[in-house]
Amino acid sequence: MIDTHNRTFRAGAVITGIMLLIILVGLVWTPYDPNAMNGAAKLASPSLAHLLGTDNFGRDIFSRVVQGAGATFLIAAVSVAAGLVIGVVLGGLTGWYGGWVDELLMRLNDTLTAFPSILLALVLIALFGSGKYNIIFALGLLFVPTFARIVRMEVAKQKELDYVRSARLMGVGSMRILFVHILPNIVPVLLSTIAISFNNAVLAEASMSYLGVGVQPPDPSLGRMLNEAQSYLLSAPWYALSSGVAIVLLVLGFGLLSEGLGGETDA
Repeated sequence: MIDTHNRTFRAGAVITGIMLLIILVGLVWTPYDPNAMNGAAKLASPSLAHLLGTDNFGRDIFSRVVQGAGATFLIAAVSVAAGLVIGVVLGGLTGWYGGWVDELLMRLNDTLTAFPSILLALVLIALFGSGKYNIIFALGLLFVPTFARIVRMEVAKQKELDYVRSARLMGVGSMRILFVHILPNIVPVLLSTIAISFNNAVLAEASMSYLGVGVQPPDPSLGRMLNEAQSYLLSAPWYALSSGVAIVLLVLGFGLLSEGLGGETDA
């Protein structure tokens, strides 16, 4: 069970909830078109007209941050979901059957983990091209080994317990035991890993967009905005601060959630 009285968990839930609310509102409304340029309002400081100021093209930074945060969140969420689904299937099969299936899939797993994550992601992006869909593919692939290893270990433990043995004696099929009886019991173990993976996905997406191989213009991207703001750190510090704070809040919210969930799991 999740301890909702855990202060760390509650702080993470509040921060994450606020960010999600802003992102959801941004899906249907922003003060300005995020891509609309206004030469007369270049690098305008924060005001009632532009809450977070404007960038070097006169675009409203608040609108771009909201849209960019939404893109980052979507990429991170889909990447983690893809890695989770594939990892659960692979880990479940290897943990249940063992033998050569376990050996084959775990060797494949070890091959993926042998490479530095960001380096492997950059290699995949170089092979398949930049863009959000290729980032999702690359990051999703990187998360598979983490989830597969955890699920494999937990399934190997659970299959020796009495409730699984009883189900076998009753003639319940292996796949039903695995996916209907065992997997729901290991969800609490996966929750903190999902939150940590989301953090890593946010940072990876921001890093790749910062390097120019992530979300492509004219779509807003927090990482690309940080890159563009470098030249204006002294003359327009709000430019970098806005996108930087958005990244920090996304990471902090899920970081606190993972810490709270981890503490509850350990207990």
